[in-house]
Formats: sequence, C-alpha cells, structure tokens
Amino acid sequence: MTKKHALLAILTVLILFIFAGCSSSTQGESEASTSEKQPILVQGPMPIEAEEFAERLDDVEEEKSGNFVFYIGTVDDYPVIVAKTGKGMENTAAATTLAIEKYDPIAIINQGTSGGHDPELNVYDIVLGERVTNIGALKTDDRDEGEGIEPTDWIPMDLMASEGSAGEDPDAENIRYYDGDKDLLEAAQAVKGSHEEGKVVEGTIGSADLWNNEVDRINWFHENYETSVEEMEGAAGAQMADAYDVPYLGIRILSNNKTNDGEYDPDTAQANQEYVYEVVREYISSMTK
Repeated sequence: MTKKHALLAILTVLILFIFAGCSSSTQGESEASTSEKQPILVQGPMPIEAEEFAERLDDVEEEKSGNFVFYIGTVDDYPVIVAKTGKGMENTAAATTLAIEKYDPIAIINQGTSGGHDPELNVYDIVLGERVTNIGALKTDDRDEGEGIEPTDWIPMDLMASEGSAGEDPDAENIRYYDGDKDLLEAAQAVKGSHEEGKVVEGTIGSADLWNNEVDRINWFHENYETSVEEMEGAAGAQMADAYDVPYLGIRILSNNKTNDGEYDPDTAQANQEYVYEVVREYISSMTK
C-alpha cells in the first residue's frame, strides 16, 4: 500500500468514526428529549376501559403500584401513560395522586363507559366533560323516626367549601363543579368526526360510588345537577387534578341509557378508547406546533 492509499484509509476511518459518534449523540439526545417531556396520563377504570389504549402505545413498559397498573409508552414519539385505576372514587383519587406525584403528567384524560342521564343521548354517544361533579356528596333533610326517607329532598354538599363541618356549614350546600380544560376540550372537538358510531357532545359528567337504576332518580340528577351521564370515577380524578393544578378532561361514552331503553353494550369501551387515542394525538400535535 502506498503512502497516499494509507492516508486515504486513515481519513476514511476517521470520517466514519465522526459520523458514528454524531449519530449516537443525536439518538441519545432524542431519547433524552422524549424522557424529559411531561407525559399525558390516560385513565381507565376496568381492563376493558384501559387495555385497548395501552396496546396502541409504542415501546411499552408496565409498572405496578399497589392495585394500580401503569402502561408507560409513547404516541407519536411523545410519552403517554395509561393507568388502570380500578373502579370507584377512592381508587381513582389514589391512582391520580400517585400518578401526579410519580410521573408529573402535563395533562390527564379520564375516560371510560357511563350510563345515560339525558334521553337525547344514545348508546355510543360520547360526552366531553365540560364539567364534572360528585353526585354522591349529599346531606339528608332532618326527619325523625317514622317520618320516612325522601331522597328528592336531599341537599348537595360541597366538600371543598371550607375546612369546617360540611354538614353544618351553609356555604357547603352547593354543587361543586370542576371545569374541563379548555385546550383538551379543543383537541377533543377537533377530532370528533373520527367517532362515527355516535355523536360527540359537551356536557356534565356525574360521579359517585353509586349505580342508579331508578329512572326517577336519574331524572332528578339530570334536572338538579344537569348531568348528561353518570359513572364512578371522574369527579375524584378531577378533584385531585385541581389540587395539583393539572389540566383535566373527562371523556365518557354511553354504554347504556335507562331513560330511553338503551341496552348495555360492552363494545362501547373499545370505541371510546379509539376516539380518545385520536384526542391524544391531536393534543400532542397542538403542543408541538
């Protein structure tokens, strides 16, 4: 080999080494950049309400804390965590608080199935939580023994009104609503055409550790709380998100509606996750523009 050829060979090796170093550095910076972003947290109570979305994540890792399962991955190269919270207000409050403390999400979407309160809504319609409220925080009227039970006379209690007794504070006799985040609502509205099985509307989501099958009772909540649907989790998640100042939105699909004989359909859970996936993509797009 001549000196000229030897020099060319050395230069070629050096150039390849430099390019390899740059490529490795760029990849490392990209991975670090993704890991440093605050994730979007998507919540679902039951396996059928969470695992469909989790299967859509890329590069998924699973973490467990107590009864809660967190699927950690990405959507369009942005970090997204799907939390299987379990049913009920206590589970949701605990899972939301844990996720906020542990993962520092930039936004939270609580989604799943629900029962209809509005006779104008049908199975597969989706309600975007313009507001969410706890319909289980109630104070009964004063009645002596033998005077019966009158649920329609019960009074709402705002558990966040003061640090005093909610039962004795007259300022607590109000309905507490948590507003859905404006930017999340805009993202949800932008992709509502992707949900073809039903319509997408804004409304009020009611939550409680309670399953209402009495149509008169459902109508009472619809009239007095202006509820569109009921479920068992959303208001608890909203309360915790509000405490930590994290943007929050509830998205609930009607799986049944007793006010118009809409029969239960479990496939609504998958349909809702498909729609919420598009909401998340739109929200990511709006943040990265």
